[in-house]
This record gives sequence, structure tokens and C-alpha cells, in this order.
Amino acid sequence: MKKTNFYTVNFDSDSLSFIDQTKLPNEEIYVTSSSVERIAEAIEKLEIRGAPAIGVAAAYALALSVKESDNVKDDFYKAYQRLARTRPTAVNLFWALDKMKSLFEENPNRNDIYEILLKNAKAIHQDDIQKCDRIAENGLAIFKKKSVVLTHCNAGRLATGGAGTAVGVITYAYEHGLVEKVYADETRPLFQGSRLTAFELEKSGIPFSIQIDSAAAVLMQQNKIDLVITGADRIAKNGDAANKIGTYSLAVLCNYHKIPFFIAAPTSTIDAGIESGREIKVEFRSKDEALKINGMNISKEYYDVFTPAFDVTPNELISGIITEEKLYLPPFNF
Repeated sequence: MKKTNFYTVNFDSDSLSFIDQTKLPNEEIYVTSSSVERIAEAIEKLEIRGAPAIGVAAAYALALSVKESDNVKDDFYKAYQRLARTRPTAVNLFWALDKMKSLFEENPNRNDIYEILLKNAKAIHQDDIQKCDRIAENGLAIFKKKSVVLTHCNAGRLATGGAGTAVGVITYAYEHGLVEKVYADETRPLFQGSRLTAFELEKSGIPFSIQIDSAAAVLMQQNKIDLVITGADRIAKNGDAANKIGTYSLAVLCNYHKIPFFIAAPTSTIDAGIESGREIKVEFRSKDEALKINGMNISKEYYDVFTPAFDVTPNELISGIITEEKLYLPPFNF
């Protein structure tokens, strides 16, 4: 896949650097920090976002927690708990944290524990890069012709340590002549589609249009969409998938209009420990995200707001789940 001239997360000189996604697409600002608290805040504030990218950043943060510590055990577990509180729905976060925790507990009292943990964090990052590439390759199978694709939120390079999941599939397919155009949902309330996915599509030279979320039905009614592909933050054993709020609506629309609806995600997103989506804890965000834009009120601040960050799409609405292992078709049983 062609390289782009920006990165999401990068570790160098004992510090984590990341692009501040809250400033995109108008400003490309990179932040560098070796502070666990600063990285945790970046995840909470969505400066770093996307399930795989969150996991990568958290792994690096856990390594940094012991670098100059006088009480390694206490500082590691404090950092673990702090990072675990940042985004409760993204299973990749806990997958990465637990891999680091297991390694820490296998190496008690090691003087080189920072080096051991850092090597593992880098391996998690590299693993995500490779998984994204394989997801993209496996995703070619969903294209039966040169297609117009609709996607929701951002599941690209900005959401991962590599080339992306859903947007990675789209980009790879475009390079193989299988994508004509992309429609990107704006993705309210934080506009990840119109800010982040549009930014990535422009960088890749892929023709696209942004549309308001509620216009997806009209595009489908007018036979302008061939398939829909999104990412996921957590997938249950039965294939129920949690993703950015609005994804379930798309799946229902696809079902009505007989349009294939696909999920692209690494296997680390699959939580086989839960039987169905009913067990997925959905994060609720501050109502300010709906009532304000760039800090300015667009409605009255005392209004009540329903603010789920995610919804859960039932497995029966999903045409296939693309992972680095293969394209899984229903019925799902991970």
C-alpha cells in the first residue's frame, strides 16, 4: 500500500509522538510526551482515537510508566488502572494492556523491565501494521465490480497503528481499480468522517464526497451505493459488533435496500469472552460534544442529551467480517 506523509503514533527517543486528531483536517499538529497522564488524556480527549491506535498508545504508555520509577510495581499498576479508565468500549485497549501486564508479571524485579516492556509495545505496534495490511488484502474479496462505497466514522490510518481497517480496505481496493468513489458520513457529533476520513481520502487521492449522516438513506434509495464498510471497536463471539454511533442505522438501511454491509477489524477486536452484543458496555460521552462545536454553544447548555458513543449492530445484519486471518461469513462463531 502506498505510504502517506503523516503518521498516527510513533515512538522515538523514549517518547510517544502522535497527531492531534482534534485539530484535523485544518491543522496537522504533533504532540510528543513521555507522560502516562498526558497519553491517557489524549485518549480520553480523542486526540488519539480508534480502537487499535488506542491499544498501541496505551502499550507505549505502560512501558514509559516504569522508565524512571522508584517504585516500579506501584507505578505500573497505577498506570494500568489509569489507562483502563480511558475508553471502556474499545477491547483493543484491554487486549494491549493485558499483554503488557502479563509480561510485567512474568519478569518481576528485572532491572531492564523498561526495555522488556518497550520491546513488547513495539511488537504490538508492528503487529497492528501487519494486520492492517492483511485485512486490506483479504478485503478485496468483497468487491465484485468497481464500486461506490459508503463508510462511517474513521477506520483508517488515524484509527490504527498501520494503514487502517475499513479505510485500509477501501484504499487497497482503490489501488487495484475496484473503488470508483467513497461517500463518507460526517459522523456526528464529532465529525470523524468529515474531518478525519476525508483527510485520509484526500491524502490518498481517492474521489470522495462527505454527506450528512441522515443522507445515507437517500443515496441508497437512489442506487448510488454498492456496499458499506465500517470498522468496529468490539465484536462479540456471535458477531454482534459495537462501532461508532450511527453504524447500526446504516446496517438497517443496508438490509432494507439489499446492500452488503461489512465490518473490517483485527482479531484483537473480537472478544470471545462475551456471547453477544448485550454484554458490551457502551461508553457515554459528555453532552457538550452534541451541544457545542469548537467550544461554541449551538444549543442551550442545560438541555438534556442522549450521548452514546457507540451502538451495537446485530450479527444478522452483517454480510461479513474482514480480519487479518480471513473474510468471515455468517453465521459467526468466534
